[in-house]
Amino acid sequence: MGIFSFFSRDTEEDDDELELEQPSLPGQQTDSAPTGELFEGMRVEVMTKEGSPLLSGRITERTDDTLTLSRLPGELSFKITPLNSAVNLSGYDKKLIPISLSATVEESTRTTLKLKDLKVESHIENRDTFRLPFSAPVSIYRKEDDRFRNPEECQLVNISTGGCCIQSEYIHMEDEVVRVRVKLEEYAPLNFIGQIVRCVEHAPGQFRYGILFAQLTEQEITSLNKTLYNLQMGIKETRIRSSEDKAW
Repeated sequence: MGIFSFFSRDTEEDDDELELEQPSLPGQQTDSAPTGELFEGMRVEVMTKEGSPLLSGRITERTDDTLTLSRLPGELSFKITPLNSAVNLSGYDKKLIPISLSATVEESTRTTLKLKDLKVESHIENRDTFRLPFSAPVSIYRKEDDRFRNPEECQLVNISTGGCCIQSEYIHMEDEVVRVRVKLEEYAPLNFIGQIVRCVEHAPGQFRYGILFAQLTEQEITSLNKTLYNLQMGIKETRIRSSEDKAW
């Protein structure tokens, strides 16, 4: 199997391997141990139905029918979202299980966002390929620039252990191999080798690229998952092994 395969297994998988642990909504009862549960203080990314980022917040109140988000520490005001707008939410719970929900905006102010009509969104992707919407600086380098001398400054749109989506003013071709350096808040920069597998003109002079990382080791997958989880929890320190020296 090629180095740029998203999955380490064949496409004909057992049904059990494709099943996701579903998040428990407030007031929802489960027969098994609680998994994928929302909790107060959890960081949540809010997007439009089309996937464009709206805001990042923390859960401050839950009821059986609603969810209230407030600003993250150090962040300025929320963007006002029209009432009754349909949105998507995503985040990680305390067990590193991804949660993806759809909801409707009930109330929107500069400091809070109240949501109703919460529904679990089912995805065929598993935890290893769960995409976390996150805005952060990204530098792209040509494959041969192994000393990172000529960066192209871009913006992260989302990231997972399988790859990332970036927005850039630079033009690249599909199948091009690049080096990716991501800076997630106060954490040490993460370095990956990846291949551009999708190119879309998002706006005039702005392009979005889907980049598939070279297959990560189990240790790298675990470390990156912990980093993404720490971003949800607001933890300011993490250790992750760089994949900069990955062999070809």
